[in-house]
Amino acid sequence: MKYIRVLHCPTRWMIIQFIGEGKKDTKEIYNYLVKNGESLTSSGLYYHLSELKNAGIIEVMEYKKEGSGAPEKIWKLKKKTIVIDSLSEED
Repeated sequence: MKYIRVLHCPTRWMIIQFIGEGKKDTKEIYNYLVKNGESLTSSGLYYHLSELKNAGIIEVMEYKKEGSGAPEKIWKLKKKTIVIDSLSEED
Protein backbone atom coordinates (compact mmCIF):
# COMPACT_ATOMS: atom_id res chain seq x y z
CA MET A 1 0.00 0.00 0.00
CA LYS A 2 3.05 2.30 0.16
CA TYR A 3 2.69 3.15 -3.52
CA ILE A 4 -0.89 4.31 -3.11
CA ARG A 5 0.12 6.62 -0.26
CA VAL A 6 3.10 8.02 -2.13
CA LEU A 7 1.40 8.39 -5.51
CA HIS A 8 -1.75 10.15 -4.30
CA CYS A 9 -0.02 13.50 -4.86
CA PRO A 10 -0.15 15.15 -8.32
CA THR A 11 3.20 16.89 -7.69
CA ARG A 12 4.91 13.51 -7.40
CA TRP A 13 3.40 12.39 -10.71
CA MET A 14 4.77 15.54 -12.30
CA ILE A 15 8.23 14.72 -10.93
CA ILE A 16 8.04 11.14 -12.26
CA GLN A 17 6.93 12.27 -15.70
CA PHE A 18 9.56 15.01 -15.88
CA ILE A 19 12.40 12.64 -15.00
CA GLY A 20 11.01 10.11 -17.50
CA GLU A 21 13.61 7.97 -19.22
CA GLY A 22 16.44 10.38 -18.46
CA LYS A 23 17.97 12.04 -15.47
CA LYS A 24 17.31 15.43 -13.89
CA ASP A 25 19.02 17.40 -11.17
CA THR A 26 17.14 18.88 -8.24
CA LYS A 27 17.26 22.43 -9.64
CA GLU A 28 15.82 21.28 -12.98
CA ILE A 29 12.97 19.51 -11.20
CA TYR A 30 12.26 22.54 -9.00
CA ASN A 31 12.27 24.95 -11.97
CA TYR A 32 10.00 22.64 -13.98
CA LEU A 33 7.46 22.39 -11.17
CA VAL A 34 7.40 26.14 -10.55
CA LYS A 35 7.11 26.87 -14.28
CA ASN A 36 4.12 24.52 -14.41
CA GLY A 37 2.25 26.22 -11.59
CA GLU A 38 3.40 24.33 -8.53
CA SER A 39 3.86 26.51 -5.48
CA LEU A 40 6.48 24.90 -3.27
CA THR A 41 9.63 25.66 -1.35
CA SER A 42 12.96 23.87 -1.69
CA SER A 43 12.19 21.92 1.48
CA GLY A 44 8.79 20.97 0.02
CA LEU A 45 10.51 19.62 -3.08
CA TYR A 46 12.97 17.62 -0.99
CA TYR A 47 10.01 16.17 0.94
CA HIS A 48 8.42 14.91 -2.30
CA LEU A 49 11.74 13.59 -3.63
CA SER A 50 12.38 11.84 -0.33
CA GLU A 51 8.95 10.18 -0.35
CA LEU A 52 9.49 8.92 -3.90
CA LYS A 53 12.99 7.72 -3.01
CA ASN A 54 11.84 5.93 0.14
CA ALA A 55 9.16 4.12 -1.87
CA GLY A 56 11.84 2.93 -4.32
CA ILE A 57 10.41 4.86 -7.27
CA ILE A 58 13.36 7.23 -7.85
CA GLU A 59 17.00 7.15 -6.83
CA VAL A 60 20.08 9.34 -6.80
CA MET A 61 22.09 8.44 -9.87
CA GLU A 62 25.07 10.69 -9.18
CA TYR A 63 26.15 13.99 -7.70
CA LYS A 64 27.19 17.13 -9.57
CA LYS A 65 29.66 19.42 -7.83
CA GLU A 66 29.08 23.13 -8.44
CA GLY A 67 31.08 25.76 -6.61
CA SER A 68 31.76 25.42 -2.91
CA GLY A 69 28.25 24.34 -1.90
CA ALA A 70 26.79 20.90 -1.42
CA PRO A 71 26.79 18.69 -4.52
CA GLU A 72 23.60 18.70 -6.60
CA LYS A 73 21.73 15.38 -6.71
CA ILE A 74 20.97 13.88 -10.11
CA TRP A 75 17.77 11.78 -10.00
CA LYS A 76 16.50 8.95 -12.20
CA LEU A 77 13.58 6.55 -12.12
CA LYS A 78 14.28 3.32 -10.30
CA LYS A 79 10.92 1.75 -11.13
CA LYS A 80 9.24 2.26 -14.46
CA THR A 81 6.38 -0.15 -13.77
CA ILE A 82 4.38 -0.35 -10.56
CA VAL A 83 1.78 -3.06 -10.01
CA ILE A 84 -0.72 -2.61 -7.22
CA ASP A 85 -2.69 -5.64 -6.10
CA SER A 86 -5.68 -4.16 -4.32
CA LEU A 87 -6.45 -7.50 -2.66
CA SER A 88 -3.03 -7.89 -1.09
CA GLU A 89 -1.55 -6.19 1.95
CA GLU A 90 1.88 -6.15 0.27
CA ASP A 91 3.11 -4.17 -2.75
